[in-house]
Amino acid sequence: MSVGGGSNEQRSRWAWTGPARIVPPEIFAQPQLLVVVDTEEQFDWTKPFDRDERDVSHMREIERFQSVCDEAGIRPVYVIDHPIATGEESVAALRAIHGRGGCEIGAHLHPWVSPPFDEEVNSWNSYPGNLPRALEREKLVRLSDAIEHSFGIRTRIYKSGRHGFGANTASILTELGFEIDLSPAPPFDYGEDGGPDWSRAPVDPHWIGDEGRVLSIPNTGAFVGWGGGSSRKLDEVARGAVGRAVKLGGVLARLGAVERLSLTPEGFAISDLERLTRGLFARGTRVFSFSIHSPSVEPGHTPYVRDETELHSLLAVCRDYFRYFRSGFGGAPTTASELLRQVRSNTSKHPA
Repeated sequence: MSVGGGSNEQRSRWAWTGPARIVPPEIFAQPQLLVVVDTEEQFDWTKPFDRDERDVSHMREIERFQSVCDEAGIRPVYVIDHPIATGEESVAALRAIHGRGGCEIGAHLHPWVSPPFDEEVNSWNSYPGNLPRALEREKLVRLSDAIEHSFGIRTRIYKSGRHGFGANTASILTELGFEIDLSPAPPFDYGEDGGPDWSRAPVDPHWIGDEGRVLSIPNTGAFVGWGGGSSRKLDEVARGAVGRAVKLGGVLARLGAVERLSLTPEGFAISDLERLTRGLFARGTRVFSFSIHSPSVEPGHTPYVRDETELHSLLAVCRDYFRYFRSGFGGAPTTASELLRQVRSNTSKHPA
């Protein structure tokens, strides 16, 4: 039986509400930088989701990004979905990087291309956390099996496709032995097509699940500017119908009142990333998670990289930010697993 999306009245969208058991930032001797690659098939972001879109040929070019990481001493985590885990070109490319110790491998669940195919293909079901518990779990089991078959490892790192965490996700991760979740995307709300609301989620690592055994490491994002505690409300007004009509968001950004920034080279300039990092560092944040989509390594697959010029610009932002993080803050690269080890070994000395 196919699982539908339900009517708007039937839908109950997941939102982060807390409270969170935050990892004390003082356990880190220096700022930590984690690099996460959403490693996925190529598809047209402007069109409906399609189960047949499984092309992973862009992975022939993944070394263009990996070389930037190598230069900076960074071992990214490639969170991979089912087409990547089973595609000949993508597996070969990642085996080469993983085999030389250049990266970690995690799971990234895109439901529409991950078996079993028991749900309708639509926006609501594209967020894995919106699926019935048994189906979300089975898709993650099969994805994990595919990763193990291709790479010989049982990954313990997860990131929901489209940041699509849900009411059952934490318990499923705990059941299946996952130890790290990279799904949160503060301060963004993906409610326009049924996604989760991360607008009130913490930006710092914290423990999740009934037993608190999964370390949640959010993608780094925040409101910055002199709007302070009013930033979220100002942003909501700017994104409303009237605010969009008068382009209030741009006005607020130019005034330095409020900007909603994310630590990614996709759609943001190096000055944005530096401003975000300075603002969060001043607030006490010591773990920074930088993200990018793998199809951006080849022109024509994402809105951020349409030609070679934009690709060079994107890679330059990555290179410049990695240098800035080390030189400007005395920061150090880390991996998801290394971060978990640091937290486990030091948390007892600095209880939350």
